[in-house]
Amino acid sequence: MSQAVVVKGAWVMAWLGRVTVGAAAVAVGGGVAAGCLGLVSGALAPDLGVGRRTRRLGPRRVDIAAPREVVFDVIAGPYLGRATRATREKVRVLERGRDMVLAAHFTPLAGGRLTATTVETVRFTRPERVDFRLVRGPVAAVAESILLTGDGSGTRLVYAGELGTDGWAPGERWGQAVARRWEDTVAASLSVIKREAERRARHA
Repeated sequence: MSQAVVVKGAWVMAWLGRVTVGAAAVAVGGGVAAGCLGLVSGALAPDLGVGRRTRRLGPRRVDIAAPREVVFDVIAGPYLGRATRATREKVRVLERGRDMVLAAHFTPLAGGRLTATTVETVRFTRPERVDFRLVRGPVAAVAESILLTGDGSGTRLVYAGELGTDGWAPGERWGQAVARRWEDTVAASLSVIKREAERRARHA
């Protein structure tokens, strides 16, 4: 469910294009390129504590033809269930408590040559809620929730969140690029949840 991101960093690269050529430019350019790569991959956590800007993620609503207990199990499976090989390629649980895990999420970039990594806490309130909070990733802060309501045979899933960046206007522009990709990733994950929950409900 959660969400490693791919971002272009256009504002950084535009700034880089104006750097004077020469040895100094090469050195600075290399540093900026490394910083861009660190942001995209999640290796550099840009939590500066100044110039914080926030924006909403979602909300997204998905109606699922399956009981909410089934939907909850589909969401929680990669974190609380037995890890499969396919699961381990996308999610690795680093620490596990009774109702919360610390997990790393992996997304391949650049045709598999790079991997974006985010680390998040995931808290479970069965059967109606799952909360995600970013610990390390391409922006300073992300908090998300999935709420499940239903009448027994069907479930409405509501996703909502907030993304925060530091660095005033430049950070805000970076956050806009991240948020677009982040929400695309969430939408794809919700589609997978819907398909799998409905498949399980049909075969129950």
